[in-house]
Order: sequence, then C-alpha cells, then structure tokens
Amino acid sequence: MRFDTKIGIVVRDDLAAWQRLNVTAFLSSAVAGATPSVIGEPYEDASGNRYLPMFVQPVLVYVATAEQLASAHARAVARDDIREAVYIEDMFKTGNDADNRATVLAREADDLPLVGIALHGPRNPVDKLLKGLPLHP
Repeated sequence: MRFDTKIGIVVRDDLAAWQRLNVTAFLSSAVAGATPSVIGEPYEDASGNRYLPMFVQPVLVYVATAEQLASAHARAVARDDIREAVYIEDMFKTGNDADNRATVLAREADDLPLVGIALHGPRNPVDKLLKGLPLHP
C-alpha cells in the first residue's frame, strides 16, 4: 500500500546503539502524539487479549552525519507542510520532559546539537528532504 504521507526518522551515525533506539522511540512518540490520524485501531489476539494501537503506515529510519542532519533540519524548518520533532544531545543528560523542552528552548535553531529528527508530511517533500540518506542498517 502506498501512503500520501511519510514518516521519516533520522538518527546521527555516531550514536551508540542504545542511543539510536532511544532517540527513535522518543521521536516516533512525537509523531504519534501530534498526528492521531497515523494511529490505527487497537489489536486483539484470538485469546481476547488487547494490545495498544500502532502506526498505520511504515516508519522509515535513516542515518546521517551531523552535517546531513543539520541540513535536513534547516530545510524542514523552512517548509510549512512538514511537521518536525527534534532530539538534541543535551536531552541525554535530563530525566524528564520539562528539562528536555528547556534544553531545546535554550538554543537557537541553527545551534541545536541534533542527534535525531522526525519528519511527517506529504510523501514527496519528505522524500526530497531525506534524499541521499541511507536507511538504518
């Protein structure tokens, strides 16, 4: 099935494996929380156990250098049709959402030490923003 929108997560290539997974999870939650239409119905198995709903479309995870990440971020910020979430290095040192937001607020957009971004928007613009980035292995 082909979707009109795309969800792309980009993580910096020099992160430890646990950091990549952590960043991906947090950024995915941002898309889910801000875009209810991308979440499907709850699951249920044949035994009657119920499970949480998930995305209705694939989430593609890419890797990028710090420079590539900054470039994708700058281009995304300039577009009105792309929704973006950011994860910065400083957030690894905090333990709660309020402090995470404060670390982002303390920096200018071009000074964010990005370790990951999530993009959601129309398929073609998202594809253009992520062009040339490899999928996470």
